[in-house]
Amino acid sequence: MRVFRGVSIYDLCVVFQYGIVLDAGPSHTALFIYQWSASKENNTGVIGERSACAVEGPGISNYSGSPGEAGNSLKPCLSQAMKEIPKEQHDQTPIYLGATAGMRLLNLTSPTVSGALLAAVTSTLKSYPFDFQGAEVLSGQNEQVFGWVTVNYLLENFIKYGWTGRWSRSRKEPVGVMTVGGASTQITFKIKERSTEPENEVSLRLYGQAHRVYTHRFLCYGTGQLRKRLLLKVIQDHGYVRDVSNPCWPLSYSREVRFGSVHAGPCTGSNGSLRTTAEDVFHVTGSSNSSACRKLMGSLFDDSLFCGFSQCFPNGVFQPNRTRFQLSKRLQMRPDSLADHCSVSMFIYHLSTRGFLFDLDSSGQITFQEKVGDISAGWALGYMLNLTNVIPEDKPSSLKGIEYGIWPLLFILFTRHTNATIVLTMEPGHSC
Repeated sequence: MRVFRGVSIYDLCVVFQYGIVLDAGPSHTALFIYQWSASKENNTGVIGERSACAVEGPGISNYSGSPGEAGNSLKPCLSQAMKEIPKEQHDQTPIYLGATAGMRLLNLTSPTVSGALLAAVTSTLKSYPFDFQGAEVLSGQNEQVFGWVTVNYLLENFIKYGWTGRWSRSRKEPVGVMTVGGASTQITFKIKERSTEPENEVSLRLYGQAHRVYTHRFLCYGTGQLRKRLLLKVIQDHGYVRDVSNPCWPLSYSREVRFGSVHAGPCTGSNGSLRTTAEDVFHVTGSSNSSACRKLMGSLFDDSLFCGFSQCFPNGVFQPNRTRFQLSKRLQMRPDSLADHCSVSMFIYHLSTRGFLFDLDSSGQITFQEKVGDISAGWALGYMLNLTNVIPEDKPSSLKGIEYGIWPLLFILFTRHTNATIVLTMEPGHSC
């Protein structure tokens, strides 16, 4: 069980409310259990992550041949949730599954299969006594906006916990969040005025404050598509000869590259040659030339795609003052990804300085984070925070109690007049 933000001791006891979110990503699914006290802060719950459960097996989009197994894979984690959440609160506990990139792609290419998978997981979730809120393909826009909520909540940019034992409105401004994915990059930040692209705006109300959030997606500027475009450019620059060098790879690394693997899809499909076929194989060897790599990467950027919209002017009122990148730790474990470490780093440099015109010499303008504290900065927590706005607030009991938050604090209680330590035991769902 995780330790939660800010502990305030008013009296003795509080009953928690609970919520469950399943993040069904392209490679795996995770189940998160959240909890908050019955009393909210300006209609929004102060939420802590009680526990997380990693679902065994791949992401649900990988069960296209056996949709029923997608639902069955969730059962061990759902059984764990049954044990952790008090039985009397099962029917009051909302549960929601949001499927992200893998299912979004499957929904475009095979909507019938996508529908069958969602029907299977829906059937499984409804067989448990929780308050089913839906199982759906989460739009890219909602994923990013909820992720923005998560980051700013964990950084205490909405509310903060004071030494007086009370929550109060934070004086800090929300930060902008930039997520670098496999196929695209998305930037999300708060704006004060309406943009010229209302379809990219989302309005939220959290802790009594209104937020107008702008999010924009840049297709083909993700790390996966970057690797394809870079290899295709290397092959083209060498005149399609079968042995080519890649300045962004280390000297000791080489790989056979099938032309069809880099010349396919909307990001590279139009840059072909009549002299090559999809089955042609090129032997690519690293030459480890940083200046040539920088020049090569720069040629892949179209600056007009980024700051042609009004919110991205340098030093403008809507420009994010801090940005977080999500970078996979798998780079340290997979040889192919490790070989691309230099190109990915160069990509992020160009993305920051040329794409979004950030000043990397300005201290604090950009931070690189995958987690805030020990909690993943994903969309699930942000979704649950927003959902608490419509969940009725329970009537507080006559005894108030311990409210948990995200700050990693551990309190050991001592008697006032002796040195004896008080040890408290409690039933699930109660803090005393």
